[in-house]
Amino acid sequence: MRPDEIEQASMRIIASEMGAWLGAPEELPVVKRVIHTTADFDFAENMRFSKEAVKLARAALKSGASVVTDTNMAASGINKAACARFGVEVVCRMADPAVREAAEARGTTRAVVSMEEAAKATPNAIFAIGNAPTALIRLCELIDEGKCAPALVIGVPVGFVNVVESKERLLATKVPYITAVGRKGGSPVASTIVNALLYGVE
Repeated sequence: MRPDEIEQASMRIIASEMGAWLGAPEELPVVKRVIHTTADFDFAENMRFSKEAVKLARAALKSGASVVTDTNMAASGINKAACARFGVEVVCRMADPAVREAAEARGTTRAVVSMEEAAKATPNAIFAIGNAPTALIRLCELIDEGKCAPALVIGVPVGFVNVVESKERLLATKVPYITAVGRKGGSPVASTIVNALLYGVE
C-alpha cells in the first residue's frame, strides 16, 4: 500500500470505531488526526473546542499568523511545506541563550520566559503548548493581564503536575482554544492539531 492509502485506511478504521460525533463538523478532522497520531480513542471524549475555534484558527493561518511552540519537538512536527504556502513562521524560543539565562536568574522555567518573550514579539500568534504546563499557566496569566491576545491557544500539555489545572485555567480564558482535558496530550498532539488546521485551510 502507498502511504496515502495507509492513511486513508487508518481514517476509515478510526471513523468506524469512534462512533457518532456530536461536536461541530469542522472539529471532527482535528480529533481524527489526533487519534491517528496517538491510537488513543480517549481523545474523542476529552478534546474541547471554544466556539468557532477551528474557523478562527484557519483564518489566522491563512493570513500568515506565526505559530509559537513550547518545545522543539512540537515545532519539528509541524508541516513546513504547508506553513510555507501561507507564510506561517514556526517559532520555539526554548533553546535561546537569553531565555535560558533569564530563567536561571529568576529561578523559573525556560517555558515561562519563552512565553513572555513570545507574547512581546507575536502577541496575536497561535500558541501550541504540548509539554510544559508552566508555559500554559503563564500564557493564561499574560492573556488575563492584557499582554497578548492569541489567535488560538492549543493547550495540550501532558503529565501529572499542574497539567489538569493548566488546562482548566485555559478553559476560563476568553481567547479561542483547543485543549484535551485531563492528563493526556504531548508535543506530537500539539503539532498534529496545527497540521490538521493547516490541511483544512488547503
